[in-house]
Amino acid sequence: MTRPKVAVIGAGQVGATVAQRIVEKDLADVVLADIVEGMPQGKALDLMEASPLKGHDAKISGTNDYAEIKNSDIVVVTAGIARKPGMDRMDLLKTNAQIVKAVAEKVVQHAPQSILILVTNPLDVMTTLAYQMTRFPKNRVIGMAGLLDAARFRYFIAEKLKVSVKDVEAMVLGGHGDDMVPLPRFATVKGVSIADLLKKEEIEALVTRTRNGGAEIVALLKQGSAYYAPGASVFQMVQSILQDEKKILPCCALLEGEYGLKDVFCGVPCRLGRRGVLEIVELKLTEEERKSLFNSAESVRKGVRELSSVLSVVPSAS
Repeated sequence: MTRPKVAVIGAGQVGATVAQRIVEKDLADVVLADIVEGMPQGKALDLMEASPLKGHDAKISGTNDYAEIKNSDIVVVTAGIARKPGMDRMDLLKTNAQIVKAVAEKVVQHAPQSILILVTNPLDVMTTLAYQMTRFPKNRVIGMAGLLDAARFRYFIAEKLKVSVKDVEAMVLGGHGDDMVPLPRFATVKGVSIADLLKKEEIEALVTRTRNGGAEIVALLKQGSAYYAPGASVFQMVQSILQDEKKILPCCALLEGEYGLKDVFCGVPCRLGRRGVLEIVELKLTEEERKSLFNSAESVRKGVRELSSVLSVVPSAS
């Protein structure tokens, strides 16, 4: 049996975690690519030496040669830098844009039929850049964000109520940043609204913690950022695509009229299957929720405009 092939660009903590989760489930063979000589090869070998213990036959290979990603079904882009002390937003945008631009060119060259999943921050802006650079159909360029944010929201709810995380469902829309839009109205425990289980101020505190979820981990780690939960989020997207599960997952996708938004990448519920985004699911939002989503989308547009000022390949968002 020929397994699907997934390329993971960037062999850092997130990339290596994604690769580990994929092969340990025998979901696909993985090519772990990075420009740092020896690092992807070393991590791939380490992970393969664990395969007799974990009981999987899926393979991981490490490489510095982008030609090795040829014929990948999915390409996951985790390459990029985290914001460092003294680095302003524009420096981060410019640096990661140059990285994503270079990666996108290689993907077009070596894996032109692949589905592209972006993880590099600022997520929504980098997904826009990848779409512009590759000119792939919109269903094949997806950002990982809402799934991670919703997972954090679900955990915080479960922790607060002391219930199983398996019983908690939640939804987060909008950009992957401070103005993301957690939707308490759609958060339930075994079908029971959290509004019936928690006080208003308790729910507001959980929403705030969700918005600050990444920053909370960065503050605790002192160096680096989250990678276990982001890795698990990417895995779930990859699994739904490769196995054509058609799961409805919150992802960053191109909106062309849905939710009243046009020509902007933003986090919304997406049905993911073998062709990527099969459908964008439109929830019935209140006026307040819709306004919050519009504000979040405008922040994404602002980021794209800022990027346009330093990188001419990205047109200003309309």
